[in-house]
Amino acid sequence: MRALVQRVSEASVSVDGEVVGRCGPGLLVLACAMQGDTDTLPAKMAAKIAKLRIFRDEAGRMNRSLLDIGGSTLVVSQFTLAADTRTGNRPGFSTAAAPEIGERLYLALAEELRALDVPVETGRFGADMKVALVNDGPVTIPLEVTG
Repeated sequence: MRALVQRVSEASVSVDGEVVGRCGPGLLVLACAMQGDTDTLPAKMAAKIAKLRIFRDEAGRMNRSLLDIGGSTLVVSQFTLAADTRTGNRPGFSTAAAPEIGERLYLALAEELRALDVPVETGRFGADMKVALVNDGPVTIPLEVTG
């Protein structure tokens, strides 16, 4: 399972002009399930995201986690994180999980974050979404969990 985590002051996702999810200070998480990903991976990814120390402490150093600051999260499905760009000019997405598996694991990630007491809102799987964010820092971290 892959994710791109962005520290944000705020973020929102809209479908057909309607905001379907938003978060305040915290994280925008773009998530992608890969072929072969299992049902154990969303819990691993959620723990990694919630404990990732990328928020400023009193000294201005990145030393605090989402749990430490009581931040919120917007989780958006992003199958293009599976892009293979090693050859040619057109990315291939054959390593992404099938849509029904991808949706299940994406929703499980959101539920696992909620189980850690992280406020979570989501996008709409498979929809044409418009994501707006104010990247804080900017801080953008790629994550991958396997197993």
